[in-house]
Amino acid sequence: MRADDALKQALAIIQQRGESYGDVRSNMAETAKRMSLTLGAPVSPATVCLLMIDLKSARLKETPKHLDSVLDVMGYAALLAELITD
Repeated sequence: MRADDALKQALAIIQQRGESYGDVRSNMAETAKRMSLTLGAPVSPATVCLLMIDLKSARLKETPKHLDSVLDVMGYAALLAELITD
């Protein structure tokens, strides 16, 4: 798969998830609240993206050719960029 095709596919996934789960900022803020409660320490929406990238990276260690996880890493990195550049 070409890099530009992977980016296009990751974008399509981001758009689909946005339709299903709503605005990335409010969704990540809600997830951050829940993670903060679970961990007993503050978690920011940007940290949620980093944690999800860590999860997907751990999965890729076991199955390095699993394209779905690669696309998810790309998607979470793109969402992180959106969150930190406002």
